[in-house]
Amino acid sequence: MAESKQKADISNKVASKAEQMSFSPRESAAGSDSQDSPNLPPHERNSVTRVPVTPGIQASTYLSRTNSESNKAPSPSYFNEDPAKNHADVSNARPTQSPAEITSSPTNIVEGATSDHEVLRRMSITLKGRRESITDIKAAAPDLALSGNIISVTFTTPRSLKYHKGGDWELGYRRGQSALFDSFSYLSSDETPWNHTVVAWTGEIESLAESLTAPEMIPNTTASIPGLNHLSAPIPLDGEAPPTPPEVNGLWIPREHQIKLEQQLAHDKRIKTVPVWLADDTETSDEGITLNDQARWRRYAEHTIYPLFHYKQHEPNDGRSERVEWADYFRTNLKFANKIIEVYKPGDIVVIHDYYLLLLPSMLRQRMPNMYISFFLHCPFPSSEFLRCLPRRKEVLEGMLGANLVGFQSYSYSRHFASCCTRILDFPSDSVGVDAYGARVEVGVFPTGIDVAKVEQMAWSKDVSEMYDALKNLYKDKQIIVGRDRLDSVRGVAQKLMAFERFLELYPEWREKVVLIQVTSPNTIEEGGEEPENKVASRVNELVMRINGTYGSLGFSPVQHYPQYLSPEEYFALLRAADIGLITSVRDGMNTTSLEYVVCQRDTHGPLILSEFSGTAGSLRDAIHINPWDLTDVAHQINNALTMSAERRRAMLSGLYHHVTTQNVQSWIAKFLRKLVSTLASTKNENVTPLLDRTLMLKQYRQANKRLFMFDYDGTLTPIVRDPQAAVPSERVIQTLKALAADHRNAVWIISGRDQDFLQQHLGHISELGFSAEHGSFIRHPGHDTWENLAEKLDMNWQADVIEVFQKYTDRVPGSFIERKRCALTWHYRQADPEQGLHSSQALHKDLEDTVVKKWEVDVMKGKANLEVRPTFINKGEIAKRLVNDYKIDIAQVAASGEAASSGNGEEGKLDFVLCMGDDFTDEDMFRALNGLSGTQVETDHVFTVTIGASTKVTLAKWHMLEPEDVVEAIALLAGVGLSGEAHEQLSQVNLAIVAGLEGHVPQ
Repeated sequence: MAESKQKADISNKVASKAEQMSFSPRESAAGSDSQDSPNLPPHERNSVTRVPVTPGIQASTYLSRTNSESNKAPSPSYFNEDPAKNHADVSNARPTQSPAEITSSPTNIVEGATSDHEVLRRMSITLKGRRESITDIKAAAPDLALSGNIISVTFTTPRSLKYHKGGDWELGYRRGQSALFDSFSYLSSDETPWNHTVVAWTGEIESLAESLTAPEMIPNTTASIPGLNHLSAPIPLDGEAPPTPPEVNGLWIPREHQIKLEQQLAHDKRIKTVPVWLADDTETSDEGITLNDQARWRRYAEHTIYPLFHYKQHEPNDGRSERVEWADYFRTNLKFANKIIEVYKPGDIVVIHDYYLLLLPSMLRQRMPNMYISFFLHCPFPSSEFLRCLPRRKEVLEGMLGANLVGFQSYSYSRHFASCCTRILDFPSDSVGVDAYGARVEVGVFPTGIDVAKVEQMAWSKDVSEMYDALKNLYKDKQIIVGRDRLDSVRGVAQKLMAFERFLELYPEWREKVVLIQVTSPNTIEEGGEEPENKVASRVNELVMRINGTYGSLGFSPVQHYPQYLSPEEYFALLRAADIGLITSVRDGMNTTSLEYVVCQRDTHGPLILSEFSGTAGSLRDAIHINPWDLTDVAHQINNALTMSAERRRAMLSGLYHHVTTQNVQSWIAKFLRKLVSTLASTKNENVTPLLDRTLMLKQYRQANKRLFMFDYDGTLTPIVRDPQAAVPSERVIQTLKALAADHRNAVWIISGRDQDFLQQHLGHISELGFSAEHGSFIRHPGHDTWENLAEKLDMNWQADVIEVFQKYTDRVPGSFIERKRCALTWHYRQADPEQGLHSSQALHKDLEDTVVKKWEVDVMKGKANLEVRPTFINKGEIAKRLVNDYKIDIAQVAASGEAASSGNGEEGKLDFVLCMGDDFTDEDMFRALNGLSGTQVETDHVFTVTIGASTKVTLAKWHMLEPEDVVEAIALLAGVGLSGEAHEQLSQVNLAIVAGLEGHVPQ
């Protein structure tokens, strides 16, 4: 009877708070209306935009995009259906209704339930709801031709792997990332219409020694046996780290044993998994694979990316170790891309998770331009000021922008990402997307949830209930504060202990009446830098001893610290027994402990104190938000939570419970996929020009025997500058071009709008280069000193008419000037007022079209801050055709007479490799010409046309690069030279990674 009365009281209280359930007491008092429906897009929800770490951001900022639609009642469809809601009308639900009609709100879940198992049963039904049909999804976006397959990509498999020498595999469950793995289980279940596959690295495979069979096999010492918990290792007095035993490397796994594991994972009843094997190519053969230094594949992500994304910057170093770590990181992403291509089918959806695979979206886009790709980052994304500290910041952003949709945990992280794309890459962006490579990359906010039904089932199991009773009996006269964190520098364990110490100092009446139970599980992230885990552990132990020594006694210690893993039963029993949940992380993505705590407090209503720097702070608005750096305020909030009335505690838990049970992990992944399909449907007709695949380019270059290069000058080899005469080539450009042209198999041409004098002055000393000046009017072959005038037979009397028109606009626009070339005339307005120059150029273009163009056979070409008039039959495209026809016969003319290339796989007399790079409208003629020659004069896969510059431009090129610096880097990659252009110098970090990816190992 007492239990039924208690649940009835809960129901009545929840019902009375139904209108206020989505708001904290402070917001309710201010009269906030209930607009935070889960049906709303993330950028309109208060729970997303009202994040403490980004003060001043209001939902009204983005209402302008949706006001016109907000008053219309949306018709039910795949794009606006709430996966957390049941298809039945839940507003009039009664205890007598069928289970399928029970809403997921706390009121109706608890109302009329006679036991915990009945509550669990109802929640399980509520979470399932109506099963979506793949037919409905396809009907919502018929043009996408969806296959119904989802490929989820994560760094490590959900299963931990142990290998027995006899070929048997022991599969366990990997710790951490429970929410992510629960979403995989949901997608793999019958509750969704998708066919689901996970692609993931095997993780570090543990080799299990065979059992001892003879006494003499027992070792004489245990020094080489690693401890079960490395935190239990003795701390040396001198502060030096103890000597670590040598790692066991060289794990050999025969091919048949690899196949056996692959079959086991492919037939896993919970999650079908395709493993990625990471090893050097020299360690892999048809017989098997040797696994050496398995942890190296995660080092760059955990040493460099993870700390910086959590606002921790290491001291600068010489970069030698980072060169190798970046190469391994690049190769990891490359091997993932190759594996995904193996299992991918047209119409599949690829969902990539977390910071280990930041380069993967772009790598997939390079291979499959029309692939449906999404990326979700589970950790914070830093502001541009911090991301700028990352040497490979550009590569990271470029990699992520290969996705159609990029998801984040909170609005502040998505805002930082869009800002970084604009500030670092100069890509146009707004709050909901970035314009990149000719397409739109959508950015969204999707806070992660937990599998509530699973948590409920475990938390109220018999074993957990027994442990719960034991804990409450052990601390029957004490208030229990619970903290459970990973032992790393961003979880705020030290701040929590210092705040608790401050609490005991300020409120002596609570001494010996409150106990803090702090569980710190070993860190699974191998952070580098100044604060390795042993320093954090030492600091925590120091604080625990100080607090217990100051405020404890022989019979009681106010802090109970357990540096260990807890079993699920112990963990949930602890959350149920807690009177207060205390989370003081200084920076994290999504803290699932806070969500699990809310579920476990369903009956007891313990307050939750949550750091405003946690990713869950924006979602759990009814929690008590604290700044972990303000120790005094945290101490006050602990006292407030302990003295809070029962009525306020129930009201707080009602809102939290409602959010956690409706915005669960099933709802999260369903909404993310729904947004992805919606994004794909709206951007179906966009033409993406992917980032240049330098690995593919290098591979084809090495296989080729006859190669042709065509480079524009301004905006391609050198940046655009205000004064055209100041655009002189750097020493690196000169040396790199010289190294590339030194190979007699390479024909290197500069095809520019510049006149002969400029090209001769700055690059003419490189005799191996060929030149085309004034957009093809003059050419100079490699090894020659004389120029050939291709336009000498053309009538040039048109120039007088053009000069007259040009002069009229030069007089009107201060800063503009006329450049006279032999076969072309150019009007520059680069030094004029930008707005006046642009408007005047448009008027001038129309004037020329109406007068000169109608009288003479000339073309008016728009350049970068200029207009050029030239004869119709003179353009870069004609030069490109001429060079391909000339060099397909004999490309070794620069070499000694009679010398022939002997290496490579090219057929005699046929080009095997063509690379053409340019940045403006005039270079599109080259791209058009080469596209026409592809498949006839040159194999299509052997032609690389690359546009340089603005990410939003419409181009005929197949590939895209951002800036001249990238062009020079790509040339250096092919020539095999370093930063100065010298062959003896080591490759740059970026090029080293590309070479390692192609060769299968890091070059020495």
